[in-house]
Amino acid sequence: MARWRANLSTEGGREPVWARNGKELFYRNGRKMMAVDPIMQPRFTASKPRMLFEGRYASDSRGHRTYDVTPDGQRFVMIKPSEQELAATQINVVLNWFEDLKGRVGPGPKQ
Repeated sequence: MARWRANLSTEGGREPVWARNGKELFYRNGRKMMAVDPIMQPRFTASKPRMLFEGRYASDSRGHRTYDVTPDGQRFVMIKPSEQELAATQINVVLNWFEDLKGRVGPGPKQ
């Protein structure tokens, strides 16, 4: 059973949001959209988590919620990056870049 603290669960869930009817709690766990049923008595706990679906959707590393649930709890509004955006995400790390630059353009003018 997952326990919740602020906007994070003790089992890795992020971005929790209640269903409008209060009978489900939705959250993200990596690329998975999860749901639990709250158990209010004798203290707050949650049912076994169940995966609703999985996919690459926009997220916020600071924990801000980047999705919403329709009032009937049946659909989610999420931002899905295009294939171009996913392919374009690349970081190149160049070590000793200044030495590489000098090798490409020469030592520069003498003083």
